[in-house]
Amino acid sequence: MTLRVLVTNDDGIAAPGLAELARAAVDRGLDVVVAAPREEASGSSAAMTAVEEDGQVVVHHQSLPELPGVPAFAVGGSPGFITLIALHGAFGPAPGLVLAGINRGANAGRAVLHSGTVGAAFTAAANGCRALAVSLDVLSAADATAGSGGAAVAAAALVRDADRHWATAARVALDLLPRLTAAPVENVLNVNVPDLPPDRLRGVRRGSLSAFGQVQMTVAEAGHGFVRTSLEEPGQAVQPGSDLALLAEGYASVTAIRAVTEVTDVDL
Repeated sequence: MTLRVLVTNDDGIAAPGLAELARAAVDRGLDVVVAAPREEASGSSAAMTAVEEDGQVVVHHQSLPELPGVPAFAVGGSPGFITLIALHGAFGPAPGLVLAGINRGANAGRAVLHSGTVGAAFTAAANGCRALAVSLDVLSAADATAGSGGAAVAAAALVRDADRHWATAARVALDLLPRLTAAPVENVLNVNVPDLPPDRLRGVRRGSLSAFGQVQMTVAEAGHGFVRTSLEEPGQAVQPGSDLALLAEGYASVTAIRAVTEVTDVDL
């Protein structure tokens, strides 16, 4: 029986990384359905938010020219919400696997907590479905925006999208599926890939979570009735062997992470 796969993201239904990831899954013979936010939902973590009209969540069939015959849906909801309703049959048979991405910008370090892409994967795993989140390292602090937690689309980045190496990230992600399916279902694989052609990728390594994300938000100014934020690169040096260090060295990084778990070693 062919494995049913949901491909989703937080960059929105029109994002090039979404189509590339779905195409790679189709090429591997998987039964693919695409469902993603109709608008960008970066920084939404695992939020359960949706847009309703007359008590119904807004869902539109979407034509993806790159993927003829693949059902695709633009949903007025967050990635986590989309994943949850997919698991309950909203878009046909429930998926046995969720692929989230390809995110525009790395999701690295402890900042993965805020990522809508990773949040979709966490939601899947918490509901008994294996999941992988994959991101392409294409943004700098100057490209990001505070509203997305540092992984949003800058106007300049949009212009360069056609030149990005989405296919490299898609291949790395699909090659990791045997590792994912062999791991406990509550584990999510978080994959970050440098923006390089396949022949320049140095390999895939297990990376530890950095103590911080690729960028950090600060309050630049606070006044009467407003707060202005800005993003900056962390001042600390990256730890050797961490996801950010591996990206800088030209490796793809994969980290096994787990969502909410009980802590039993605290004296209560």
